[in-house]
This record gives sequence, structure tokens and C-alpha cells, in this order.
Amino acid sequence: MIRPLDPIADRAALVQMYQATADYWALDRLDFDPEALATEFLTDAPPNCDPAQSQRLGLFQGAQLAGVAELSFGFPTAGDAYLGQMMFADWARGQGQGAVLLAEVMARARAKGCINIYLGVLDTNPKGRAFWQRHGFADTGLSRVDTDGGVTKTLRRLHRAL
Repeated sequence: MIRPLDPIADRAALVQMYQATADYWALDRLDFDPEALATEFLTDAPPNCDPAQSQRLGLFQGAQLAGVAELSFGFPTAGDAYLGQMMFADWARGQGQGAVLLAEVMARARAKGCINIYLGVLDTNPKGRAFWQRHGFADTGLSRVDTDGGVTKTLRRLHRAL
């Protein structure tokens, strides 16, 4: 089941899911703090996007939160959607749920009138990049080096027309 996350009722499940994604966070930051990451997920948005308009979705397997996606509108330009984060607990990977959650995200972006969807992928995450490429995303040629979280990493922007 995929549904919007409730910032209060689902917070503990989100923290628990983040604890089961420590392998991903090791690529992104030294200061792995599931509580702080949950707060960021539930409140942050890309530049020029209204966090209140962002959609924070959870994919549940039974009562357990297996994966999350954050979808914002208006970045990099008006009419675009931005997938700020999509990830799964380690125990939920490899079951085909990524394609299911991505289809829901893209349907929601289309329903908001978006014509493009963008995301960023870490150079140190080749499995993630391969997933996005299998689903029609292509490198835009834009990248940035980031040191947030105490780790120097390159984030590449990918794009797909909706």
C-alpha cells in the first residue's frame, strides 16, 4: 500500500526505516542520525518549492514502512517535478517495489500537470543510477560536488519526460 505519510503518526516508522538504510547513508554522510534525517524528510524541499505542497509517500508492506519517496513541484523550473528522495529499507529491496513506487510518483506528478521529473543520484551509488536508467532517466550533464554531512560526493541530475 502506498499512502501519504503523517508527520506525527508515521515518524517512528520513518526513523526505523532509516535505521535499515544505513548502507545508503554511509555514501552520503558521516553524521548518520535517523531522527534528524526524518525531520529533514518531513519538512525540507528543493529551492523555490513550497514544502507544504510536497508529497511525502510511504510504501508499506503490512504494517511496516518499506520505502519512502518525496515529490516536490516547481524545481528546477515551474512545471517540473523533483523526486528528492526515494529509498527502501534493506530488507525490502530487490522485490520490484521500486518500480511500483516510481509509477505512483510519476502518476502524481502528471496529475499536478508536470511535464518533466528530475532527481539527483550520487556517483557512489551505481545500483541506484542503474535503477533510474532502467526506468528511462538520463543524465542532464549537470552535477554538483557537495560536502554536506562530512562526506565529499558528486550528485548528478537525471531527467525523464512525463
